[in-house]
Amino acid sequence: MKTSLKQIQSPIQTDLKEFESHFRDSMKSNVALLDKIMYYIVQRKGKQMRPMLVFLAAQLHGEINKNTHLAASMIELLHTATLVHDDIVDDADKRRGFFSVSALWKNKIAVLVGDYLLSKGLLLALENNQFYQLKLLSRSVKMVIEGELLQQEKARRLDIKEEVYYDIINRKTASLLAASCAVGASTTTEDSKLIERMELFGEKIGMAFQIKDDLFDFGDKDIGKPVGIDIKEKKMTLPLIYALQNANISDRKKYIRYVSKSEKNKKYVTEVVAFVKASGGLEYANQKMLEFQQEAFDILDEFPDSETKASLKMLIEYVTMRSK
Repeated sequence: MKTSLKQIQSPIQTDLKEFESHFRDSMKSNVALLDKIMYYIVQRKGKQMRPMLVFLAAQLHGEINKNTHLAASMIELLHTATLVHDDIVDDADKRRGFFSVSALWKNKIAVLVGDYLLSKGLLLALENNQFYQLKLLSRSVKMVIEGELLQQEKARRLDIKEEVYYDIINRKTASLLAASCAVGASTTTEDSKLIERMELFGEKIGMAFQIKDDLFDFGDKDIGKPVGIDIKEKKMTLPLIYALQNANISDRKKYIRYVSKSEKNKKYVTEVVAFVKASGGLEYANQKMLEFQQEAFDILDEFPDSETKASLKMLIEYVTMRSK
């Protein structure tokens, strides 16, 4: 039976509704243009996986409180800031099927909007004296930026090794999910070891989440993202890295050349996708994704059974079974 977000959210349903209301209010601005853009962003919210992790991680160790709600708002503000900036970096016209902020209002305004969201998240922490949470979130934002720059550097040379790939996705994707779990837990427990375990739990989910995204690049057009987007953007994803690492020298050179020219020639994208599939790249990436999934399960099994723990288990399954 397929797990739904509604099932996962069951123990925190009331808190999520309250969060959505507070988050909408926190996005308002007296500057008309900014308020219009904030409204546009809020109306097109995603799965809210990071706030869910904040609430579930908090509830696993105690009772959700005001600080938990603050943490969820901070995480979502910072995450939204990174998405706005990501779309500029990637020159992306759409996000979740809707036009990106940069596509509608151009890059100059989008940069400022991303900066505004980032400052809102940091100010929210400072105004409420949440210095520990601020430290965790600031470290996460730093890692996201480092991961993006590392990816940009490697995209020029197309020479990413598997361990470098893991470093990139740990910084770019997993760090914010890890921070979500850590800040959530920190609002209901002061036990540093428990907070560290939750941070590692979030990291494992993030790694599995990103590898699943990689697999979408080689799937059907009606699920996930369109085929070959990562290839056109010269992003070295795990299925492609595996295929290249296990190819002979001439094939490796040929397909690296195809990737470098894929933006201008759709035929090259088709060739690279076929090469990866034939090389067992998808099976290898899927296996690695399931290994990270199991590591997340193992950490969760350290905690007593509860409705919250069951929801977190369903969330882990959802991450690896989702179709978009």
